[in-house]
Amino acid sequence: MTPPKDHGQFGPREIAVIGGGFAGLSAAYDLARAGHHVTVYEADDYVGGLAGAFATEGERLDRFYHHWFTNDLEVMDLIAELGLKDAVVTNPTNTGVYYNTSILKLSTPVDLLKFKPLPFLDRIRLGLLTLRARRVADWKALEARTAADWLRELGGKRVYEVMWEPLLNGKFGPYAEKVSAVWFWNKLKLRGGSRGKGGEERLAYLEGSFARLAESTAEGITRAGGTVKTKHPIETINRDEKSGRWTVAGPWGEAASDLVVATPALPIIAEMVGAWAPDSYQDELNRIDYLANVCLVLRLDRSLSSTYWLNVNDTDFPYVGVIEHTNFQDRSKYGGDHVVYLSRYLPHTEDLYGMSPDEILDYSIPYIQRMFPAFSRDWIKQFHVWKARWAQPVVEQHYSSLIPDSKTPFEGLHICSMAQVYPEDRGTNYAIREGRALARRINTEFADT
Repeated sequence: MTPPKDHGQFGPREIAVIGGGFAGLSAAYDLARAGHHVTVYEADDYVGGLAGAFATEGERLDRFYHHWFTNDLEVMDLIAELGLKDAVVTNPTNTGVYYNTSILKLSTPVDLLKFKPLPFLDRIRLGLLTLRARRVADWKALEARTAADWLRELGGKRVYEVMWEPLLNGKFGPYAEKVSAVWFWNKLKLRGGSRGKGGEERLAYLEGSFARLAESTAEGITRAGGTVKTKHPIETINRDEKSGRWTVAGPWGEAASDLVVATPALPIIAEMVGAWAPDSYQDELNRIDYLANVCLVLRLDRSLSSTYWLNVNDTDFPYVGVIEHTNFQDRSKYGGDHVVYLSRYLPHTEDLYGMSPDEILDYSIPYIQRMFPAFSRDWIKQFHVWKARWAQPVVEQHYSSLIPDSKTPFEGLHICSMAQVYPEDRGTNYAIREGRALARRINTEFADT
């Protein structure tokens, strides 16, 4: 698909895109192909945002674990356009639950029927819960409800306490009771729609890491005449009222443009416009809370288990998920090592977030040994710790009323952040969807002037 090149009587515009994550890159890709003079400004020395990668023996690894669902069509369309379709692998996955010191398989409907922590009748209730959730036609009807109340109603008290309460607490911590039913409904809908004929969950991955897609998109921007500048943080966004032109500035200098697309977390955008934007608008940008993430990546000389995705239904365990990536991608791609991710969402004020990598590893090892009694520290060949301050917006009740519009009250300034992906949750598929949708709106507005 080639976007229209009719820019109206004023010709192509100078457009500054702040942020080299998937929202910014996909918007810039379509805007550049439409003939505009686009410059992407990325603070890090790499593109991809949370989908950045790091070098290891063999193929690069994602800093934070990633996969796609088979119904993530927006990302698949972009992959096809960039000629990377042959690099996508789709495999069935082995999912499990850690509960009461045991790892229990939970990948298929048959596994559910054998799930011993729940009485048989509650296993049926749990299966029916996911079916009922997927049949919700109007998510707006759930906006006034918390996930906790909705899940208790659908599955009963016992199902909630065993399956859902530990996951909500592990993911959202102090915000668990505020999380909207819409957020959980979307998770159930996505996972239910990414299954094979036998009911097994099927997921997709891009060989060579998700960063490969970000880098290919950046190359596409450059081919279309745009520019991608890494190590170019933006500190301020300003507008000249007389000319209507915008200026973005950072320690590297400043640059003028006709239009700005800002894609960082909303509180960061609030800081960028803080010198002139009204307090009421800054309050709007700061209203949504965010959780941080700590991700411990282990390269081991042997496997922890046969499970790919292990949900941790134990509130004493510091990580909400243990993801053994090499139970999905063959370990031969990583020098024969077994790769494991341990992920924790948390307020950035928690002690764990402030620890050094060595401290995080020392803190984590006793918990890993409790879950996998045979595990020994000498299994570890390498480890890495990655942190993200703005990892997860907290999706509260009536969240749609909290989201600022992508078209701001200030002519020529647009925002497109992960907090605006709704009713879906943040993820590369929806970042691409929103970035390209914004590009279409901008191209249409320019064509009409």
